[in-house]
Amino acid sequence: MRIASKNFFPLLFVLLTLGACTSYKQVPYIQNSDELKNVQQVSDLYDARIMPKDLLTITVNSENPETAAPYNLVIQSNINTHSKNLTTQPSLMSYLVDNNGDIEFPSLGTVHVGGLTKSEAEEVIRQRLRPYFSDDKYIVNVRMINYKISVLGEVARPNTYTISNEKVNIFEALALAGDLTIYGKRDGVKLIREDAQGRKEVVALNLNDANIITSPYYYLQQNDVLYVEPNKAKAKNSDIGSSTTLWFSATSIMISLTSLLYNILK
Repeated sequence: MRIASKNFFPLLFVLLTLGACTSYKQVPYIQNSDELKNVQQVSDLYDARIMPKDLLTITVNSENPETAAPYNLVIQSNINTHSKNLTTQPSLMSYLVDNNGDIEFPSLGTVHVGGLTKSEAEEVIRQRLRPYFSDDKYIVNVRMINYKISVLGEVARPNTYTISNEKVNIFEALALAGDLTIYGKRDGVKLIREDAQGRKEVVALNLNDANIITSPYYYLQQNDVLYVEPNKAKAKNSDIGSSTTLWFSATSIMISLTSLLYNILK
């Protein structure tokens, strides 16, 4: 019995070590980064495109504020509702992009901005405004104010996050959510995306593969959803109920007590 126990523990240590090595291979991101050295990188920087249901703020600035004022509509918002004299603060009006990709802009009427980048939309509005300005000294600025993405599943902080700079990649999104938990599958991340025509797609992503950096899905679009699948360990744990856990705990205690008594009485 003693000889068998002496051989058993080293064997158990080896098996646990091999198991740990196997699990570790599934943990690091972008493992085969050397393969990217021979891949031609895309030179164009990512720029988000305006989608239906986006909220935009559009400002027009000119050397003559009175000329630009009609195109900078503001609304009054209450900031103190408990006081008898309500205090209001003006805020810039936002424009909702309809399902056709259009907005209604002062004096210009319907302007199609769907599918355009921020700079392209600015140029379209600028050209439409040209007849209303006597010179070229005016600036149009377009911002998306509801650029958001959602991260769900096996992450530390699942939530919906608003992106202020209108640009976020997969790893930045996971960083916002506190990274994957120990139960998250690095090769089991799903991207749920809806295009301007309402077509939905689900794309499987492997964070272990360095080629994800060159993937067209590396940068997230507004309203994208990232879902991190649980690994087998989490699935097994979810199958074990609280009663089963208590039973295993009681059994472990009994085995420990039996072993202690055996060592004392032998």
